[in-house]
Amino acid sequence: MNRLFYMVQTAIGLILRHPMFGVCLIPILPEGQIALVKRRDNGCWSLPGGMVDWGETIDQAMKRELSEETGLTITRRGRLVGLYSAPNRDPRFHSICVAIEVYVQGKPLIKDIHELSEVQLFTLEEASQKNLSHDHTQILEDYHCGKTSIN
Repeated sequence: MNRLFYMVQTAIGLILRHPMFGVCLIPILPEGQIALVKRRDNGCWSLPGGMVDWGETIDQAMKRELSEETGLTITRRGRLVGLYSAPNRDPRFHSICVAIEVYVQGKPLIKDIHELSEVQLFTLEEASQKNLSHDHTQILEDYHCGKTSIN
């Protein structure tokens, strides 16, 4: 019985104590503007993105999250901005995020009205001055400096 309990406890620990994996997008429109979304949970502006679903590739998650959160579509991928894994980067849980520059088209439109309240276009300078959620200020700073960050 002790062995079974230990095995179950270990399995639960492995499942629940691993970071979540997500994508964070820097969507660039043809005019050079960046699309940001306003979160309902904390009222802060955010880069679009979210968790990679089970059975989904990073590319599929990027397209899905961008469409759900902004109504925009990816025309091409840009550069890898970085991998962000600080345990406190997301106040809800430990998450690892891959941040990617993407070039997009379309008219901004929120489809996920429960999670987001607004989507707006900003210059990079304007976006950097907003009260951004999570570590998105750092992500935009790394993007602006041309860095590829792993932290």
